[in-house]
Amino acid sequence: MIEGPPGAPPPVGPYSPGIEAGGWLFLSGLIALDSRGLVIPGGVNAEASLIFERLGVMLKKAGYHSSDVVKLTLYLTDLSFFQVVNEACATFFREPYPARVTVGVSALPKGASLEVDVIAWKGTGGEERG
Repeated sequence: MIEGPPGAPPPVGPYSPGIEAGGWLFLSGLIALDSRGLVIPGGVNAEASLIFERLGVMLKKAGYHSSDVVKLTLYLTDLSFFQVVNEACATFFREPYPARVTVGVSALPKGASLEVDVIAWKGTGGEERG
């Protein structure tokens, strides 16, 4: 099991923040909660910034890098946030970018605007993605 990042509250349900299996890393959906379990102020810009910061910490703790991310799923409560989140992705990832899905949803836990989940793969024997 991969633990959540420092400063993040415990999971809001019966799930692990992340699981590693055979060179694959599956990170549960991340939302931007403060240590009290409340969505941080500042809107989707602030949420995206904190989510990607915490994603970086979790990847590093597990021995992965942003370049190991092969699949990214974004959940947005308002698809007008797409460009803002796209810009946040562009600051976190470099080419070749991971595969990605963006899903418009009616609501997210705790009233968040954005949730992100990740699948990463740590190649073996010198294999590289892309």
